[in-house]
Amino acid sequence: MQTPSIREWSREWGQSGRDTWDRFPNPVKLALKAVLWVIGILFLLWLILFITKGRFLERPFERIATSIVGREVSVGGDFQLYSNPHIKFRAERLVIANPDWAEGERFVDSKLIDLRIDILRLIFGKVLFRQATLQDTHFALEWDKAGERNSWTFGDTRGEPFRLPEIRHAAITGTTLAYRDPPRRLFADLAFAPIAARSSRFGNAIGFKGGGTSMGEAFRVTGRLESPDATAAGGRNDLALRIEVGDSRIDAAGTLPGATELDGAVLSVRARGGNLATPFLLLGVAVPETRAFDLGGELRPVGNEWRMTKIAGTFGDSDLSGSMTVRTGSARLFIAADLASRALDILDAGPWIGISPERLDSMGGKGAITTEGGRPRVLPNAPLNAEGLSRLDARIAYRAANVRTGTIPLQNLRLTLGLDNRLLTLKPVRFDFADGTLTGNIDLNARRSPVVTRYDIDLSPVRIADLLRGFDIESTGTKGVLKGRLDLTGYGNDVRESLGSANGRIAVILPQGDFWLRNAELLELDIGDFVEAALGDKLKEPARIRCGLIAFTVKDGVGRADPIFIDTRKNVIRGGGRISFKDESLDLAVEADAKNPSLFSGQSPIGVGGWFAAPTVNPISGELVGRAAVGGVLGALISPLAALVAFIDLGDEEDTNCAPVLAGANGAAVRAADKAAEKKKG
Repeated sequence: MQTPSIREWSREWGQSGRDTWDRFPNPVKLALKAVLWVIGILFLLWLILFITKGRFLERPFERIATSIVGREVSVGGDFQLYSNPHIKFRAERLVIANPDWAEGERFVDSKLIDLRIDILRLIFGKVLFRQATLQDTHFALEWDKAGERNSWTFGDTRGEPFRLPEIRHAAITGTTLAYRDPPRRLFADLAFAPIAARSSRFGNAIGFKGGGTSMGEAFRVTGRLESPDATAAGGRNDLALRIEVGDSRIDAAGTLPGATELDGAVLSVRARGGNLATPFLLLGVAVPETRAFDLGGELRPVGNEWRMTKIAGTFGDSDLSGSMTVRTGSARLFIAADLASRALDILDAGPWIGISPERLDSMGGKGAITTEGGRPRVLPNAPLNAEGLSRLDARIAYRAANVRTGTIPLQNLRLTLGLDNRLLTLKPVRFDFADGTLTGNIDLNARRSPVVTRYDIDLSPVRIADLLRGFDIESTGTKGVLKGRLDLTGYGNDVRESLGSANGRIAVILPQGDFWLRNAELLELDIGDFVEAALGDKLKEPARIRCGLIAFTVKDGVGRADPIFIDTRKNVIRGGGRISFKDESLDLAVEADAKNPSLFSGQSPIGVGGWFAAPTVNPISGELVGRAAVGGVLGALISPLAALVAFIDLGDEEDTNCAPVLAGANGAAVRAADKAAEKKKG
């Protein structure tokens, strides 16, 4: 059989093709011709673009891009836009302008942008950069002064977060970023180390460094995305970050789901420095100052929350553990925390009320005392940061199993702090000591100027013997309890101003008990001699107290004794005078009115003077007793005693023997009331 020649074969094939074409209906022929024309035109366009590299599209690109983003887009150098087969985009000196309201003129300013965009992904509405080359590119991200608009959202997408497209291969050098957020007072400038990726593998970690200010506080930041390969493939990424502010340093390390994704991240965080309040300044949050701190934990961003768990570490000489959540997304931050200490050193609580942590570090407890005008002062005068309180709300629970004071051990400290738009509450503050409990409720209203603070503190029965043992005082034979209450309202932006303008009442009651001290010294005062002089007893046996009331009516920071009145088996002790929260001075006197006039008739009054931080105890001479000043100090009672007892709330103490005291006044009156009570019983 003879093989056909190529010419014969082609003739036959052509004839066959024409026969096949003739069998198609005319509409189909027209459609096929149209498709072939479209394919031909597209191929021609592609060929033109490929040959010219699409440089003639530079001006149309600028017009279209400007129309889309609503800002001027310009190319100052070479421009290319064609397909080979994926879309290639190259632009030199490309600039995208910022909106008119922004301070910076340019949102993007790049020496070179060279991209390869996956054409199939783009057809289906997704963007994948198969290759990205950027050289000396500067980004300026900026919020307007009202915090309503930003420079990186375009068109009608206001408020949507910026999302970085997926990048498979990259070579990025000389990248810098400026972030400006006037409403939050956050300004930062970052520079990124060169980034290289090949075949979805990065040749090195992505490093960055820079600094800025937050709420006026300067900070420095360095960091590295340690394993960006996983991120390029859409996986996780390791992060190491360090933020330095003042003498504080925050180190974070962990994993991110992606370069621009925080939800699902787990970061190990450790913060160290001289004062925990310093790093919080970056948030504009006023928190109590601390001594040196070293705290760690796990940080999980979840939505608009930053959740810190497994907190463990120290501040000063105290330990701290627990959890904390910082919630953003509203006008004010919200902080919720549940914190605990096994042992709290009382010096570490000093900065909470404004005592300098630096002085406490260098001087210990004596650091709480300052000297002003030759006078010792112990009330702190560090001003309250009312503006800082306006930036957050909070609910913080804190507890400490033990509080080390150096004298009286405290247990089971509990406090709950609430903050709602500059209204701060401590309800309650509670701790146990000397077999009793102190409970306080404090309201601090910084919505008003000056700040208004209400102090309401109750002291449940504490055992006097346990109190004295805390000061290494031998108290064998001492029985009885103390109860008390403080109710003050003050005005001022620090503790000293607040108490220096306070009005209210302070009262302590000794329902009944024995008092016996030997070789007793407290704060360099000879308490034994004081009690001996006041009670008229050589302390050979306990002094039996039947009922005691010690109270002060406070007006404009000055407390006047109202009354000091103690009924013992042998004497009625009367006292008067004043204490001043304004200058922290003491001016008190007590004298014993013997129930048996034949005994202790020559006893002299005792004066208590000096200052809160340095009190003095001295006998008052007979000559001084006659002076008007001391006469006023030892004057008549001001308020009805029954009202005072109601203020303290005696409760159901069956052994309380205050009836004679409530009746009135001097030793003879009390003795007469005693005899009347005995006859009634008989």
